[in-house]
Order: sequence, then C-alpha cells, then structure tokens
Amino acid sequence: MSKNTEFSITSAERYSLALFELSEENNLISQIEDQSLSMLNLINQSNQFCNLIKDPTTSQNDLSKVINKIAENNKFETLFQNFLNFLIQKRRFFFVERILKSYIEICSRKRGELKAELKSAKKLSSDEIYKITDELTKNFSSKIKLNYKHDESLIGGLVMKVGSTMVDTSIKNKLQQIENKMLEA
Repeated sequence: MSKNTEFSITSAERYSLALFELSEENNLISQIEDQSLSMLNLINQSNQFCNLIKDPTTSQNDLSKVINKIAENNKFETLFQNFLNFLIQKRRFFFVERILKSYIEICSRKRGELKAELKSAKKLSSDEIYKITDELTKNFSSKIKLNYKHDESLIGGLVMKVGSTMVDTSIKNKLQQIENKMLEA
C-alpha cells in the first residue's frame, strides 16, 4: 500500500470520528447519519456529481456552491453542511465518500450492531432476509446490520460473513475445493 493511500484511510477515519463527536455533542447523530446516507446515495446514483467530486480542476468555490445547494434542497443540518464545506476548504472533499461510510460504521458500532454480509444464489424475499437477520441476532446476542446481495455466480447455496466469521455453503466454493484436491493429487 502506498503512503498516500494509508494517509487517506487514516485521515478519513479522523474526520469521521470528528463528525461523530460533533454530532453527539449536538444530539444530531441519527439526523447526520441519515444525511450521510443521502449524500452517499447521491454519489452512487449521479455520475455527474461523482465526477465533480473526483475532478481535481473543480474550484473550491464551485464545489461549495453545489454542496450548499444540495444541503438547501435536502434540508441538511447546519452542522453537516458546515462539515462538508470544511472538507472542501481543507481539500479533503475527494475523500467524502470514505469519510461518510466510516461515520456510518462508527454510528453502527456505537449502537452495538454487528455488520453481516449475505450472498445467495437464489434471490431471497424480504421475509426470508428478516428471518435470517432475526436468527443471527439471537445467535450472536447482538443487533445485526445485514447487507444482502443476490449473486448468481454462486450457482447454489449461501455465503455469510458476520464480523470475522465466514460460512460458505455455495456450490461454487465446493466445486473450487474439489478442483483444488484434484490439482494436488
């Protein structure tokens, strides 16, 4: 890993922790978390906005105008708007996506939630996902924040990761294990 990447990860965590502490002092944790999710959705859904953020030739003034307009249209908290403008001033807005994701993870940890990922070959209904989440909550004695993805490449079965525990019952994994054993023989 290059030093520049390490710096960006470290600085993103520092900025997100600062945002969390400020929002905690002002009793705005859930509002700022919702607004962070809105910003992340905007970044993911709008190529034009994403390109604006990543373009090094965008002036701070232009970026600030765009952010202030977005904040006004979405009725962002003043604290959140000021934080975004602060990132622009410090030339750190390039890392806004990483900072906001880190902020959401901090909020989740403070609520005592465990992060879980579930991939399935078959598309699961919301009822099935709810039942799996409920069962995981009972087994791990903690709230579970489940991220679900449908992945046809698994052929069949599930891949589940909760914290550092991973269970892979996919046919794709079993075929890979058989192939490895055949190569060893």
